[in-house]
Formats: sequence, structure tokens, C-alpha cells
Amino acid sequence: QVQLVESGGGLVQAGGSLRLSCVASGFAFSGNDMGWYRQAPGKQRELVALITSGGSTNYADSVKGRFTASRDNAKNTVYLQMSDLKFEDTAVYYCYRRAGAGYWGQGTQVTVSS
Repeated sequence: QVQLVESGGGLVQAGGSLRLSCVASGFAFSGNDMGWYRQAPGKQRELVALITSGGSTNYADSVKGRFTASRDNAKNTVYLQMSDLKFEDTAVYYCYRRAGAGYWGQGTQVTVSS
């Protein structure tokens, strides 16, 4: 079955960096658009970044210029490099597969201290 397993979250000071990873299994990874969502306490889940099967990327306005999505099809892995982190980036980050109704991983917590 489809599995998306995130890692790389943690506690970081404002201005710092983190790289999230998501290892996918159970489907043909290279042919799928992938991405990252996040959900902060009391807020709706929002799309942060999308990377297509061809490698094109789109980002939420709030993270443009700071976050970079990439993928390694040989490793069935999608990444989210986050730089210049801000307190408002604190959230649970979910790996996402764009197929059907969508698939999400269990999430990894990112906490940015101000």
C-alpha cells in the first residue's frame, strides 16, 4: 500500500535551516507529483510546495525564496529544504502525493523558536 514516511523535523531557532525528507513506497514514485503541506495549531492544512513528476516546482507565497522542494527518483524520496525559518513556520509538515483524493504521511513536527 502507499506509504509516505517523513523525517527531519525538530526544534530550530529563527533564521535557521532544516531539511525534511519523505521516503515513498507502494506506488510508481517517479511518475507522481509530490509535495508538502503543513498545519499549524488552530489553522487549516495548507499546501507549502509542490514538485511535479517533471521536476517543476510551485510554492506558497509565504515560503517563496526560503523553501526549496526537490526529489530523488532513484531513492523514492522528496525533500523540503527550509531556510531562514520564521516562528510562523512552526507546524506539522506532511508529505503529499497528488493522486486521487490525495495521500499524506503521518507528519513531522517543525518548531521554530523566536
